[in-house]
Amino acid sequence: MTEENRKILERINRYGENVLGEIDPQKTQVSVQLDKLRPILEEIAAEKQITLEDMFILYMDLQSEASCATNEKLKESLQDINEGLDGASPLLFR
Repeated sequence: MTEENRKILERINRYGENVLGEIDPQKTQVSVQLDKLRPILEEIAAEKQITLEDMFILYMDLQSEASCATNEKLKESLQDINEGLDGASPLLFR
C-alpha cells in the first residue's frame, strides 16, 4: 500500500469512527455502511478528481488489503506463540 493510499484509508477510517459509532459491521449491510461514509468518499474523490464509483472501489480495495495484512500479522503472532508451547496444544488460526 502506498503512503498516499494509507493516508486516504486512515482519513476514511477516522471519519467512520465518528459516523458509524456503535454500528456492528458484522450485522450491518455494507451498503448502509458505505452510505454513512459517502460524504468523506465524495470529498476525497473531488480532491483526487476521480468518480465516486472509483473512490468506492479504491476504498474497498484498501480495506481488503489492510484486513489481509492484519490477518497475516495475527497469524505470524500465533505462530510465534505456538512455537513456544513445547508440545502443548497449539492455538488455531482460520
